[in-house]
Amino acid sequence: MAETMGGTGVERLGKRPPHQAITLLGAPVEAGAGIPGCAMGPAMLRTAGIARTLRELGHDVVDLGDLALSEPPGRGHAPEGRARSFPEIAAWTRDLSRETYGILREGRLPVVLGGDHSLAMGSISGVARYATEIGRPLFVLWLDAHSDYNTPATSPSGNMHGMPVAMLAGEPGFDAIFGDEPRGRVDPAHVHLFGIRSIDADERRLLKARGVDVVDMRRLDEDGFAVSIRRIIDRVAAADGMLHVSLDVDFLDPSIAPGVGTAVPGGASYREAHLVMELLFESGLAPSLDLVEMNPFLDERGKSALLLVDLAASLFGRQVY
Repeated sequence: MAETMGGTGVERLGKRPPHQAITLLGAPVEAGAGIPGCAMGPAMLRTAGIARTLRELGHDVVDLGDLALSEPPGRGHAPEGRARSFPEIAAWTRDLSRETYGILREGRLPVVLGGDHSLAMGSISGVARYATEIGRPLFVLWLDAHSDYNTPATSPSGNMHGMPVAMLAGEPGFDAIFGDEPRGRVDPAHVHLFGIRSIDADERRLLKARGVDVVDMRRLDEDGFAVSIRRIIDRVAAADGMLHVSLDVDFLDPSIAPGVGTAVPGGASYREAHLVMELLFESGLAPSLDLVEMNPFLDERGKSALLLVDLAASLFGRQVY
């Protein structure tokens, strides 16, 4: 393993090489969502051709299949407040954190196929742990209709797919997830919530207090998608940072991506979403990635899954000309 950590190996992850070593990992978790079906998301993304598409772009793609929990979901008592299925989400979080950290240590880039957005508690924790280890700041681009900054004390529903950003930023109520195990945290000031159009009142208060960058749809309408994403790219590049992109299907307008249980009208269009991905690719950054909240039960003839695969292709180098 030591041989992979110099020059163009793990040390340079976060800067785009011509062809990347990508590891796909399915996370069939749906306990964090209020509507069942996300557990089928990884299979649908594979059916839509994500591995084949990335290989056709010249990347070295390994698919580890779907993660199975390494332990029964019984450890860690639910905190005070509302946090449905807390022990199960905690078990997924610990396992996913170990997996994404290990993938990065091997000099590869993790792409996690979800599964509801609670999986990001684990996927990003592992990336953050690795970023700390190599001395680089981690930035998170959260492409979502929702800010996902609720805690067990503030959540109206108790659904934990609405809590991952708060957990990653170190808000109270989540300590039992990791206990004494290693974990990674994300500086709230390094989180960019992008495409937001639904925020609860308590979330709004916490987001302002923590200095999280909220790029809502009003701001995107005024400034434009290109200007807004370039600001974030420039910030990551200036800090020599690593970037993680967490893409929720509901970032997209439901007219083009109906396969999600939390649809909110007024999302990104087909071209706006592709522009974000194309500019990220052209920036030279090589982000790790989550593709989440894909619910085939709610989709139309694979429409949402095919679009997610196309967006991943744009992120990893597909160009029109």
